[in-house]
Parts: sequence; C-alpha cells; structure tokens
Amino acid sequence: MRYLTLIILLNFYFIELFSQDHKKELHTLAFYNLENLFDTINDVTINDEASPIMETSMNRTSVYLNKLKNLSKVISDIGFSETGSLPTLVGICEVENRFVVEDLINTGKLKDINYNISHFDSPDNRGIDVGLIYNQDYFEVIREKNIKLELINTDDSTHIFSRDQHLVEGLLSGDKIYIIINHWPSRYGGAERSRPFRNKAAKLNRSIIDSIFQVDQKAKIFTIGDFNDDPTDESIKNILNTVRNDTILYSSVMFNPYEKMFDNGFGTLKYRGEWNMFDQIILSLNSLKSHNLNDFYFNGAYIHSRPYLINQDGNYEGYPFRSFAGGNFIGGYSDHLPVYIILKREQ
Repeated sequence: MRYLTLIILLNFYFIELFSQDHKKELHTLAFYNLENLFDTINDVTINDEASPIMETSMNRTSVYLNKLKNLSKVISDIGFSETGSLPTLVGICEVENRFVVEDLINTGKLKDINYNISHFDSPDNRGIDVGLIYNQDYFEVIREKNIKLELINTDDSTHIFSRDQHLVEGLLSGDKIYIIINHWPSRYGGAERSRPFRNKAAKLNRSIIDSIFQVDQKAKIFTIGDFNDDPTDESIKNILNTVRNDTILYSSVMFNPYEKMFDNGFGTLKYRGEWNMFDQIILSLNSLKSHNLNDFYFNGAYIHSRPYLINQDGNYEGYPFRSFAGGNFIGGYSDHLPVYIILKREQ
C-alpha cells in the first residue's frame, strides 16, 4: 500500500508539473536615433555650434528640457505593450556626449529604472556619438569597446571622421549576448557618391561579427543602428550577408526582419514622400531559437510608430514628427522612428 500511495502521489506531482504553463521572461531590445540630442554648452573642440539647439533663437534651456522630456516619453513606451515594462536595452545615436544621456535617463519614467550607460566619444566632426542604455537589474556589461571606422576622402586623400562602432558584450539575465551599435556615414553629397563609405562601415561591422564567431561559434549577435542604407542595399544585403527569411539561415548569415517590412512599404524615416528603413536590428542564427531553458530567443520585430510620433497634418503629414525645423524647436520627437525586437525565455 505504501508503494501504491507513493506512485499515486508521484503521478499527481508530474501531472501538476506538466500542466503548469512555463514562466516567460520578456525583454525589449531597441534602437532610437535621438535627432541631435545636444546640450546648451558650446564645446570648442567640436562643431556643436551647427547643432539645432545651438542655432535656435528660443530659450535653449527650455528647449533642451522639453527635448529630454519628449525622448523619455518615447523610450518608456517602446515595447511596453508586449512586455509590460520599459525596455531593457536601448541603442542610441546622435548624442553629443555622455552627460546628455545621463540627463535623459534621469528624466520622466526613465529615472525610476536602474539604467546605466555604455558610451565612448567618437571622432565625428560634429561630436555626435552612439551608445547603449541598459537596465542594470537585468543586464551586466562584461566588455565594452569602440572600434574606429577609418575613412579616406578619395578626392584629396584626407581623413573623414565618422562614428565609431560600439561593441558591448554582456549577460542578459545570465545569457551572454553581443550588441554592436552603429551610425554609418550619411548620404550627404548623394547616395551613390557616399556609398563607398557605408560599404566600408559594413566591412568593418562584418569583421567584428566574424571575430566574435571565431571565439564563440554560438554567439548571439545583434548589430543595431542607423545604417543610412536600406535592408536591400549592397552594404546590408551583400556585405553584411543578410537574409529576409529565418528558415534559410546558416551559421555566418545574419537575419534581417526589417527587409520584409521595407518590401511592404514600411520605414523609419521619410524623404521626398518615400519611406526609408535606415534603422534596423539584425541578428545571428543563434538568436532565433532556444537551445536550453536559459536561452533568450527572438520573438518578433517592430517599428515603434504611435500617432503622436507622426505629423497628422500640414506639408509633412505622415512624416515622423521631428524636434527641429527652420532653426527652431517645433515640439516633436525625432525625424526617425524607433525599432525594437522582443527577446523571450521560457523558464
């Protein structure tokens, strides 16, 4: 009878165990071009006088505080409907220095989160940098490194100073991931003329990815940023070696969920009435599936496009509601829309 009782109890235990839903842990990884988040102090070492906030005739302190408030509102909203929480990781670009990012994470709802910053100064002539905001309750930085992009102007053999590519290796609730934050050279002077600079940036990015794979074949790599190219352009499609379908991947290929969205007419910024998808999150094969219960895996890609982020009328109806125009702050957010993915773990 004792053995029979034990068997019955064990049966009840296993029925209860397997009838329970697995607990799910969700995190948002986002990227947002903050459109010239500059402070109000003139830095004589860079050309920050050309920044919109320095050119405005309005009260610069008021503009700066409103800009911070608007950006904090957007960031606090990214991925909230899917996860019920603020984003864990946010790659950013077009920030002047670390101090403006510190001001940002101490504004609005962001100040209630245990955010920290990974940032280095880039040699960009305007002084704009990239960086990462991360929630220290869930993400631990193991290593952070800036990799310089060397560009030469073929017309006069002079150096062109652009943004560094910023690599962060860390643990997301114990699961190792790699994030590369990018802001590739702009299309200033025309897309074709400036294409070699972005191709050079893509080659550097690909070399970073390959170097990670050499030491960690199962690496979960996320290369994120404002690439100033669309998913179908040579730099992304051919040099980074991306595909639009996650079913045809092999080890060195990167999956770009934003290519399908772009093909369907979606984008993150608008120019002359046409959408571009310059802002993307591209991920490695090992980020797409779970090998064990400790693994996070890709659970969907999105563009954060709320009505308040889009102009509802006027000449720029349907365009992202930007911060600056005509030398003044117009009350908007950014000329780019944020992108984000959800990472999921079943415990």
